[in-house]
Amino acid sequence: MPKFDLSQYATVEERLKLFWADPANADARLITINHTTDPKLWITETRLYLTAGDQANDLPKTTGWASEAATDAFALERCETSSLGRCLSNYIYSGSKRASREEMTKVAVHEWLEQAQGVTSLVQLRELYTQARANNAPKEVLEKLKAIADTLEQK
Repeated sequence: MPKFDLSQYATVEERLKLFWADPANADARLITINHTTDPKLWITETRLYLTAGDQANDLPKTTGWASEAATDAFALERCETSSLGRCLSNYIYSGSKRASREEMTKVAVHEWLEQAQGVTSLVQLRELYTQARANNAPKEVLEKLKAIADTLEQK
Protein backbone atom coordinates (compact mmCIF):
# COMPACT_ATOMS: atom_id res chain seq x y z
CA MET A 1 0.00 0.00 0.00
CA PRO A 2 1.39 3.47 -0.85
CA LYS A 3 2.83 5.29 2.11
CA PHE A 4 1.18 8.59 1.21
CA ASP A 5 -2.26 10.11 0.77
CA LEU A 6 -2.95 11.32 -2.79
CA SER A 7 -5.45 13.88 -1.50
CA GLN A 8 -2.54 15.77 0.11
CA TYR A 9 -1.09 16.61 -3.31
CA ALA A 10 -2.34 19.43 -5.54
CA THR A 11 -3.18 18.68 -9.15
CA VAL A 12 -1.45 20.55 -11.94
CA GLU A 13 -4.82 22.09 -12.80
CA GLU A 14 -5.14 23.48 -9.25
CA ARG A 15 -1.64 24.95 -9.46
CA LEU A 16 -2.38 26.46 -12.85
CA LYS A 17 -5.58 28.11 -11.56
CA LEU A 18 -3.63 29.67 -8.68
CA PHE A 19 -0.98 30.90 -11.10
CA TRP A 20 -3.43 32.60 -13.48
CA ALA A 21 -5.50 34.03 -10.60
CA ASP A 22 -2.48 35.95 -9.31
CA PRO A 23 -2.55 39.51 -10.76
CA ALA A 24 1.26 39.54 -10.73
CA ASN A 25 1.14 36.97 -13.54
CA ALA A 26 -1.07 38.99 -15.90
CA ASP A 27 1.70 39.20 -18.53
CA ALA A 28 3.19 35.77 -17.80
CA ARG A 29 3.67 33.02 -20.36
CA LEU A 30 4.04 29.27 -19.94
CA ILE A 31 5.75 27.77 -22.97
CA THR A 32 6.18 24.00 -23.41
CA ILE A 33 8.91 22.74 -25.73
CA ASN A 34 9.12 19.18 -27.02
CA HIS A 35 12.71 17.88 -26.77
CA THR A 36 11.90 14.34 -27.89
CA THR A 37 14.56 12.55 -29.93
CA ASP A 38 13.58 8.92 -29.24
CA PRO A 39 10.17 7.76 -30.50
CA LYS A 40 9.79 5.60 -27.37
CA LEU A 41 10.25 8.46 -24.89
CA TRP A 42 8.61 11.89 -24.78
CA ILE A 43 10.67 14.68 -23.20
CA THR A 44 9.19 18.13 -22.60
CA GLU A 45 10.34 21.32 -20.94
CA THR A 46 8.00 24.05 -19.74
CA ARG A 47 9.39 27.56 -19.28
CA LEU A 48 7.73 30.26 -17.19
CA TYR A 49 8.29 33.84 -18.33
CA LEU A 50 6.87 36.61 -16.16
CA THR A 51 6.83 39.19 -18.98
CA ALA A 52 6.93 39.44 -22.74
CA GLY A 53 10.39 41.01 -22.38
CA ASP A 54 11.62 38.02 -20.41
CA GLN A 55 10.35 35.74 -23.17
CA ALA A 56 11.90 37.90 -25.93
CA ASN A 57 15.25 37.71 -24.13
CA ASP A 58 14.79 34.02 -23.26
CA LEU A 59 15.00 34.69 -19.51
CA PRO A 60 12.65 32.17 -17.92
CA LYS A 61 11.91 32.64 -14.23
CA THR A 62 11.93 28.86 -13.88
CA THR A 63 11.58 25.66 -15.92
CA GLY A 64 10.21 22.18 -15.47
CA TRP A 65 11.27 19.03 -17.31
CA ALA A 66 9.50 15.69 -17.65
CA SER A 67 9.77 12.42 -19.52
CA GLU A 68 7.15 9.79 -20.28
CA ALA A 69 7.42 6.44 -22.02
CA ALA A 70 5.49 6.58 -25.29
CA THR A 71 3.18 3.70 -24.38
CA ASP A 72 -0.14 5.08 -25.60
CA ALA A 73 -1.84 7.99 -27.38
CA PHE A 74 -1.93 10.12 -24.21
CA ALA A 75 1.74 9.85 -23.20
CA LEU A 76 2.65 13.25 -24.67
CA GLU A 77 -0.20 14.94 -22.81
CA ARG A 78 0.91 13.34 -19.53
CA CYS A 79 4.47 14.45 -20.20
CA GLU A 80 3.40 18.03 -20.92
CA THR A 81 1.20 18.13 -17.82
CA SER A 82 4.08 16.84 -15.71
CA SER A 83 6.57 19.42 -17.02
CA LEU A 84 3.98 22.18 -16.48
CA GLY A 85 3.37 21.01 -12.90
CA ARG A 86 7.11 20.87 -12.21
CA CYS A 87 7.61 24.34 -13.66
CA LEU A 88 4.89 25.81 -11.44
CA SER A 89 6.26 23.90 -8.46
CA ASN A 90 9.76 25.20 -9.14
CA TYR A 91 8.35 28.72 -8.94
CA ILE A 92 6.02 29.18 -5.96
CA TYR A 93 3.03 26.97 -6.74
CA SER A 94 3.85 23.69 -5.04
CA GLY A 95 1.43 23.87 -2.11
CA SER A 96 2.50 21.74 0.82
CA LYS A 97 3.97 19.03 -1.44
CA ARG A 98 6.39 19.53 -4.32
CA ALA A 99 5.21 16.63 -6.47
CA SER A 100 1.83 16.93 -8.17
CA ARG A 101 -1.04 14.53 -7.60
CA GLU A 102 -0.56 13.27 -11.16
CA GLU A 103 3.07 12.38 -10.43
CA MET A 104 2.22 10.68 -7.14
CA THR A 105 -0.56 8.71 -8.83
CA LYS A 106 2.13 7.14 -11.04
CA VAL A 107 4.03 6.16 -7.88
CA ALA A 108 0.86 4.73 -6.30
CA VAL A 109 0.10 2.67 -9.41
CA HIS A 110 3.61 1.24 -9.35
CA GLU A 111 3.46 0.42 -5.61
CA TRP A 112 0.03 -1.27 -5.74
CA LEU A 113 0.97 -3.35 -8.77
CA GLU A 114 4.35 -4.26 -7.32
CA GLN A 115 2.61 -5.51 -4.20
CA ALA A 116 0.16 -7.53 -6.32
CA GLN A 117 2.98 -9.33 -8.14
CA GLY A 118 3.83 -11.39 -5.06
CA VAL A 119 0.24 -12.46 -4.40
CA THR A 120 -0.60 -16.06 -5.30
CA SER A 121 -3.90 -16.43 -3.47
CA LEU A 122 -7.20 -15.06 -4.75
CA VAL A 123 -8.17 -14.29 -1.14
CA GLN A 124 -5.02 -12.20 -0.66
CA LEU A 125 -5.60 -10.40 -3.94
CA ARG A 126 -9.21 -9.59 -2.97
CA GLU A 127 -7.88 -8.19 0.31
CA LEU A 128 -5.33 -6.07 -1.58
CA TYR A 129 -8.08 -4.86 -3.95
CA THR A 130 -10.26 -3.90 -0.96
CA GLN A 131 -7.37 -1.98 0.61
CA ALA A 132 -6.60 -0.25 -2.68
CA ARG A 133 -10.22 0.75 -3.17
CA ALA A 134 -10.56 1.98 0.43
CA ASN A 135 -7.44 4.11 -0.07
CA ASN A 136 -8.77 5.67 -3.28
CA ALA A 137 -6.33 3.89 -5.56
CA PRO A 138 -6.55 5.11 -9.15
CA LYS A 139 -9.04 3.37 -11.43
CA GLU A 140 -6.25 1.88 -13.53
CA VAL A 141 -4.85 0.11 -10.43
CA LEU A 142 -8.23 -1.40 -9.59
CA GLU A 143 -8.67 -2.58 -13.18
CA LYS A 144 -5.20 -4.16 -13.23
CA LEU A 145 -5.84 -5.88 -9.89
CA LYS A 146 -9.08 -7.29 -11.35
CA ALA A 147 -7.15 -8.56 -14.37
CA ILE A 148 -4.63 -10.29 -12.09
CA ALA A 149 -7.55 -11.84 -10.17
CA ASP A 150 -9.05 -13.11 -13.42
CA THR A 151 -5.74 -14.78 -14.23
CA LEU A 152 -5.64 -16.43 -10.78
CA GLU A 153 -9.23 -17.64 -11.13
CA GLN A 154 -8.37 -19.36 -14.42
CA LYS A 155 -5.57 -21.41 -12.79
